[in-house]
Amino acid sequence: MSAAATDRNAVTINVLGREFRVACPEGEQKQLMASVELLNRKMKEVRDTGKVVGNERIAIMAALNIAHEFVSNPGKAATAASVDNGTIKRRILAMQETLDSALAADQDNLF
Repeated sequence: MSAAATDRNAVTINVLGREFRVACPEGEQKQLMASVELLNRKMKEVRDTGKVVGNERIAIMAALNIAHEFVSNPGKAATAASVDNGTIKRRILAMQETLDSALAADQDNLF
């Protein structure tokens, strides 16, 4: 992938006041930003307890908390990550239409 293609797919995010430039496939920016919001919220919760010092340690504790929530209750974790059911349904419908069209075209060749 060329540098220009990579740059077009890069998004600037902000995590606890620090900016990062990350690659993000086209059409997935909304999910990325929801993930950033979740991470920021969890990191602020850890930081605000006052028991953990340093961004690296805060990030690790936040990641452990998120992983624990996901493992303990995957349905709740998916909801917290703002899964866009509308997009999923539209993609499934589009796949069904594609399959129906392909199968209909092949039916004419069978007989």
